[in-house]
Amino acid sequence: MGPEFTKPLMEYASIWPLFVVFGVACLGLLAEAFLPRERRHGVQVVLAVAGLLAALVGTVLIGMDLEPTEGGAARGLIGAAGSVVVDGPTVFIWGLLLVFALGGVALFAERRLESGVSAFAGQAAALPGTEAERRAQGLDHSEVYPLLMFAVTGMLLFPASGDLLTMFVALEVLSLPLYLLCGLARRRRLLSQEAALKYFLLGAFSSGFFLYGVALVYGFAGSMDLAAIDAAVRNDTGNRALLLVGIGMLMVGVFFKVGAVPFHSWTPDVYQGAPTAVTAFMAAGTKVAAFGAMLRLLYVAFGAERWSWQPMLWVVAILTMLVGAVLAIVQTDVKRMLAYSAIAHTGFLITGVLGVQSASELAEGQITALQSVLFYLAAYSFATMGAFAIVTLVRDSSGEATRMARWAGLGRRSPIVAGAFAFFLLSMAGIPLTAGFTGKWAVFTVALAAGAWPVVLVAILASVLSVYFYVNQIRIMYFAEPEGEVASVTTPSMLTTVVIAVGVIGTLALGVVPGPVLDLAADAGQFIR
Repeated sequence: MGPEFTKPLMEYASIWPLFVVFGVACLGLLAEAFLPRERRHGVQVVLAVAGLLAALVGTVLIGMDLEPTEGGAARGLIGAAGSVVVDGPTVFIWGLLLVFALGGVALFAERRLESGVSAFAGQAAALPGTEAERRAQGLDHSEVYPLLMFAVTGMLLFPASGDLLTMFVALEVLSLPLYLLCGLARRRRLLSQEAALKYFLLGAFSSGFFLYGVALVYGFAGSMDLAAIDAAVRNDTGNRALLLVGIGMLMVGVFFKVGAVPFHSWTPDVYQGAPTAVTAFMAAGTKVAAFGAMLRLLYVAFGAERWSWQPMLWVVAILTMLVGAVLAIVQTDVKRMLAYSAIAHTGFLITGVLGVQSASELAEGQITALQSVLFYLAAYSFATMGAFAIVTLVRDSSGEATRMARWAGLGRRSPIVAGAFAFFLLSMAGIPLTAGFTGKWAVFTVALAAGAWPVVLVAILASVLSVYFYVNQIRIMYFAEPEGEVASVTTPSMLTTVVIAVGVIGTLALGVVPGPVLDLAADAGQFIR
């Protein structure tokens, strides 16, 4: 007689925000199927905002109720038969994701910039330049809201996964909607569709690597549960070759999602070709979710194998920072420059991952690697979402004006918008009194404490290089003389204005008074093992 089946228990009281977001995504599909076309857009926006706000309130309540585990080392619980882990870092990441998802909904819903319609194609299947596309010009593509909610569901589950199979499912749930969203731009359809195809093909390969890594690690440990894998690593019970190759394969999948070298080639093309609202949401949300999953994999499942995966991260961090900073210098398109900037910031974040995780191993007052990476994710995401929101406002006769030359003299024509964009760029450069400076200080400090000083030296060099292309963009806006057609700033609706204002406030607050968020990251504690 085979083993007896045990029904898994679902701790709904601790994971209900995830179900709310998923339920709203399903309701959005029903709205698309049954509501008249003219009513869909408003209903979808209300559904998405209500669902995300409810999930955010729930996340705050769950975070306040987390109980310490045995010994008080970490707070939270392992639920859904070990598939979902709701601990302090999970709740912190959930809060970030839901805030930036609300910003994504606001940018998706912007209609004033396109004369009453959204930035998304009226009919995704219509070929560019055909009669079908001309007939769909005035239509709204309101399916983007359920797609966004499904992507957010995957993002919430990815860093909260307690086993490798759940992590793979979450990776696919967050990725597939993004592949579709990237190909839905109303203008420059061919560029948008090319970006979606590249993202899909490379994403499929990376998912294959991740799944193969799952199989190899399962062959080593005999389990997909992260805690069981940790026990197998500590007891050295299996074939180490399977373990090391499996770790490498898993990291390929995660490195692709964060845009780390050498798996970065999709980033500039997708950032440039996707609708800018999608780029803003993806740049913030995907990086937060993927780094949360990376931290859980490396610290929980493979923490005892630290000396094996650290050299790999050293190499990847150094290459990522240098490639991102050097190639950003030669860009002539604002979105591609921000894409290579995002690659460089991925390298800075990986530098933080190299730090010491346990507070017990550090001197009093020092921050942990987990604290520094969580803070950096918050600082970077506020700046990048605000920057891309501003890109949607700068337009010429053909739509968004992303060529840097078109931004010449923007500081004189629209001083407030240019000033906000310059402030975001200065934060990304790490200038003092901005969130970026505090974030870089945090990740460099923890990496130095762990002995990774060569990586920190390269990070400082990359930071110096990055100042050039950020300041160059500011020079173009304020000091370059316009030649030919120049861009102007279109008056946005309240939605985009709020996203930019929140980005400015968040970037300034985290730079001037970073203590509360650092304390919040410290209160999140450690991952549950």
